[in-house]
Amino acid sequence: MNTFIIGAVAGIFGAAYFIYGKKDQKPVPLVAGALLCVVPYFIDSMLVLILVCAALLIAPFLIRFEF
Repeated sequence: MNTFIIGAVAGIFGAAYFIYGKKDQKPVPLVAGALLCVVPYFIDSMLVLILVCAALLIAPFLIRFEF
């Protein structure tokens, strides 16, 4: 049940990052959002899932990639 909740929250943030990245044409939030939507399907361990999702949530703030 906890993995489901973490996956749902990651999906919500992933969709928001994806829409923001697509609208403003920023590749880092776009990719992070897509990965946040997909990653919960492939990771079974709750601790690893939390760490990966946290890293993907923080990535757009740390990586500044401009065209």
